[in-house]
Amino acid sequence: MKNCDKYGKSYYLPPEDCTDWVKKDSITAPPEWCSVDLRDGNQALVTPMSLDEKLEFFKLLVKVGFKEIEVGFPAASETEFNFLRRLVEDRLIPDDVTVQVLTQSREHIIRRTFEALRGCRRAIVHLYNSTSVAQREQVFRKSKEEIVKIATDGAALVKKLAEEDGGDYRFEYSPESFTGTEPEFALEICNEVIKVFDPTPDRKLIINLPSTVETSMPHVYACQIEYMHKHLIRRDSVRISLHPHNDRGCGIADAELGMLAGADRVEGTLFGNGERTGNVDIVTLALNMYTHGVDPKLDFSDLPSVRETYERLTNMTVPPRQPYAGQLVFTAFSGSHQDAIAKGLTFRRETKRRLWDVPYLPIDPTDIGRSYDGDVIRINSQSGKGGIGYMLENTFGYHLPKNMRESVGYAVKNASDHAHKELLPDEVMKVFSDEFINVETPFSFVRYDVTNAGDGVRACVTLRCKGKTVDYIGSGNGALDAIANALQNNINVKFGNLQYSEHALEEGSHSRAAAYVGITDALDHRVWAVGVDNDIMRASAKALVGAINKLLTGAHSFGDA
Repeated sequence: MKNCDKYGKSYYLPPEDCTDWVKKDSITAPPEWCSVDLRDGNQALVTPMSLDEKLEFFKLLVKVGFKEIEVGFPAASETEFNFLRRLVEDRLIPDDVTVQVLTQSREHIIRRTFEALRGCRRAIVHLYNSTSVAQREQVFRKSKEEIVKIATDGAALVKKLAEEDGGDYRFEYSPESFTGTEPEFALEICNEVIKVFDPTPDRKLIINLPSTVETSMPHVYACQIEYMHKHLIRRDSVRISLHPHNDRGCGIADAELGMLAGADRVEGTLFGNGERTGNVDIVTLALNMYTHGVDPKLDFSDLPSVRETYERLTNMTVPPRQPYAGQLVFTAFSGSHQDAIAKGLTFRRETKRRLWDVPYLPIDPTDIGRSYDGDVIRINSQSGKGGIGYMLENTFGYHLPKNMRESVGYAVKNASDHAHKELLPDEVMKVFSDEFINVETPFSFVRYDVTNAGDGVRACVTLRCKGKTVDYIGSGNGALDAIANALQNNINVKFGNLQYSEHALEEGSHSRAAAYVGITDALDHRVWAVGVDNDIMRASAKALVGAINKLLTGAHSFGDA
């Protein structure tokens, strides 16, 4: 690509080595979560949510389990102001939830924010001003000293108004565009703000360190966070918060490494909604912890419902490959993947295994409201016998013999290939039924009768062909053997190597049974057929007649002889 030389490093490393986070291999406890869906997420929508839509979204966030929720920028618009008033006046904020409001470090905006907060039982006032080199030089054209004064003047006013109001207020400060700020200056301005707010271990100040625009690899952000963690004054009275954006596609990694580096709190949105490429996705971040055995303290056990509400209220769409929440993230079309998943689920069921380690599934779909049927195994021309067999067994109750699965697999994949589309479960079942169950051409099974005859069994089998009904007589060691001999000795067909299995399709005295018969011709071509009937012997006879029909019509199957 051209013009590569116009780009350069726009981030700043700490002045000392800050890599203790490298020595940690996992996150052992969840952070304190703060949803910014109703502010950062809402301002990024083409059409921001109405007051009623924001209220419904607020209730969703409470239901999921957020204890801190940034509800808006009250001074930004009438809707933002009125939404906070609605929450306060109608007493819609649960006792265990703290709302958070955002304000620039400008006097009239701070005062308007406190007007919106009047009567609020408890809140976090989130103050910010931009500190990056680019913003100082290009936007504000102010010195470092002037930027620090903007922050400390704003902090002093926020503290004064909070004391006058008498409400239970906590405070947060963000050096906006932190990652584009020299770490020494970011530390200086945050420490000056800490002095103004004068936090205590019982009333901690939140220092929020946003990757407002993601400009570096995640390890750089982690080093910046560790530097602040080590050098902020009164660290025992400060909560370090992360606010990663996703401009480089590394928002999740930024947050995870930032937590290893010492952060206590994370601000983000459901499904990563936010300006440009979005904020860090709290759903993914939380469920990543969950898959490592850490309870995230957020409830995504009905993730499809959360996704539906989010999409309806924001008019945004969760991509089909979005981690955990996307429609296709648990779906295997590949034959080898399907086979491994099916075997893994069977192994888990047989061994009553507690630890989740099913191949290709990093999380149990049922833990987040998804299912195995329809979500995990889906069928197209790339699918394999294992996945198709799994669907027929788990959706329709047919336990295909191992050697039959390849025959059925080719038939279903061929149908998908010709239709050039995915086959839904009912369509898979139709192919299976049309190709294998109770095949009646050219011979149609009518009835059978068996009697004991000396040291064996005598069978009379009645078939219909071209409108004529014919009885065939034979004997053998058992009923199916006698029926097979009756047909082989009287119809112009030779077969051998008969394989057979059967099972009940339903429970109860009048349940149907399925019988599976595989036979080979003189050239060792194998065919399979299935018989279904309320009587197991009738089902077996139907399966055998079906297999003979497939030999006679040349409907050879692929598979092991």
